[in-house]
Amino acid sequence: MANLCCGYTSSTEAVCRTRATPYYHCVSRCVRRAFLCGWDRLTGRSYEHRKQWIVDRLQLLGDVFCIDVCAYAVMANHHHVVVGLNAEQAEAFDYEAVAERWSRLLGLPLLVERYRHGASASEAEAETAREWLATYRERLSDLSWFMRCLNEPIARWANAEDVSPGAFGRVGSRARRCLMRRHCSPP
Repeated sequence: MANLCCGYTSSTEAVCRTRATPYYHCVSRCVRRAFLCGWDRLTGRSYEHRKQWIVDRLQLLGDVFCIDVCAYAVMANHHHVVVGLNAEQAEAFDYEAVAERWSRLLGLPLLVERYRHGASASEAEAETAREWLATYRERLSDLSWFMRCLNEPIARWANAEDVSPGAFGRVGSRARRCLMRRHCSPP
């Protein structure tokens, strides 16, 4: 799925470089006449259960990432997510907290697992594990990683269900800054 925001074409990385606001509005669209939810009138098939996939995934990502899900909407062929980034929270995590969160989502390499259990073979191995954990810490407040971890599993599940090896969504990540906090804060 592509993350397109109200016609804006700048990349998520470029939009999120500025510290002007921690709030962002992202939109991800499907391709090949794919459905996120609703009824396909041509085939008579219901895709309503896919909405729950997105809701469940947003819940997991909200628990793992240092990104608050402020609002979301799931439409027939796209979804909107308004998020608030919290880089300071991620920066405050020690290596164990980072490892615990990251392992819930994508697992950890054996080298990092050994480091967590105090079984690193050498100081060089321990240093490499710390470098990887520092990278994971940065990713815990990265909007691109958040959207990737939201969209990729949904696309894989939908492709498996549709028996389609092709693309489910457009590739790329787009976001729009929300400059007025009152428009992005949960009620």
